[in-house]
Amino acid sequence: MRAVQFTEYGPPSVVHVAEVAAPHAGPGEIRVATRVSGLSPGETTIRSGALRDVVPATFPYRTGFDAAGVVDEVGDGVTGVGVGDEVFGTTRPAERGANADFVVLTAWAPKPAAWSWEEAGGAAGAVETATRVLDRLVVGAGHTLLVQGAAGGVGTVAVQLAVARGARVIGTASERNHDLLRSLGAEPTTYGTGLVERVRALAPSGVDAVFDCAGGALPDLVAIAGDAARVVTIAPDFTAAAHGVHLSHGAPAGETAAGSADPLAVHGLAIAVTLAENGGLRVPVEAVFPLTEAAAAHELSETRHARGKIVLAH
Repeated sequence: MRAVQFTEYGPPSVVHVAEVAAPHAGPGEIRVATRVSGLSPGETTIRSGALRDVVPATFPYRTGFDAAGVVDEVGDGVTGVGVGDEVFGTTRPAERGANADFVVLTAWAPKPAAWSWEEAGGAAGAVETATRVLDRLVVGAGHTLLVQGAAGGVGTVAVQLAVARGARVIGTASERNHDLLRSLGAEPTTYGTGLVERVRALAPSGVDAVFDCAGGALPDLVAIAGDAARVVTIAPDFTAAAHGVHLSHGAPAGETAAGSADPLAVHGLAIAVTLAENGGLRVPVEAVFPLTEAAAAHELSETRHARGKIVLAH
C-alpha cells in the first residue's frame, strides 16, 4: 500500500509516498480502506527537526493521526461495527500512519451523513484535541472562553464544541476569517498588539478560560485569564512551563503520567456525531490534496494561515 513518510528532518520536500506493508487490525481495533486522511500540523514541526530534542522522530516516520474510510477488517473483541461501515477515527498517537491507503484505528465513530468524506477525514484529531482541552478547562454553560487561533483546524471545532456546551466564545483570527467565526457562533477579534484590551472590552467581567491554538502570546493570555491555571495551549511553545501554562498533548490510558500528557478524549467522537447530525458541528476544510502531493500540503500547513483543516484524498 501507499503511505506518506519522511526519513530525515528537513523542509516539506523530504515528505514522500512509499510502498509499505499494509497493517492489520488487532484485538480491539478496526482497519479501514482510507478515503480521506487529515494532515496533523504538529507533524510539520516534528518533520522540520525543531522538536528533535523533545520529540525525537524514529525513521521512517509515517504521518497522520486521523482518517475516514470504509471498514475492511474487524479485530477480535470489537462489536457494533462491521465490514463495509463508513467511519472516522484516530490511530495510536505513538504509531500514527493514518496518511496511508489502509489504516488501523483504535478509536472511531460512524461517519455522519451530513459530512463529506473530506470533512470526516479531518475531523477526529481536531475533535479529540478540542474535547481534551475543553474538558481540562471544565468549560460549560455560562462560561466565557477565549480561543486564540480560532480559525484553524482545531480552533474551528473547539468554538463549536464550546458553544454546544453553552459557553460564550470569543475567538481571535485575522479579519478575513471573522465572518467564519461568527457563522460558528464565536465573537471575533484580531490577535496581536492590544489583544488584552480588546478582549476586556468584549468581556468586562473577564473570561473563565483560554484555549491557545496558535502560540506566541502566552503572557497576554495569562493576563486575560487572570490565572495561568486557566490557560491551556496546544501550540509547540516550550515557554509554557515558564509561564505556568499547561501544554497539552494526548496519550492513551496508562501513559498519562509522563510530562504534560492528558488522557485522549476519544469520547468526543460520539458527541461530534450527535452534533453533526443535528447541524451543530461542521469541519471547515481549507484544501484537499492528493495523497501524492503530501509535501505541498505540508507547505501550506507551515504558513499557519490555513482556515480549517488540510486533508489528503486517497
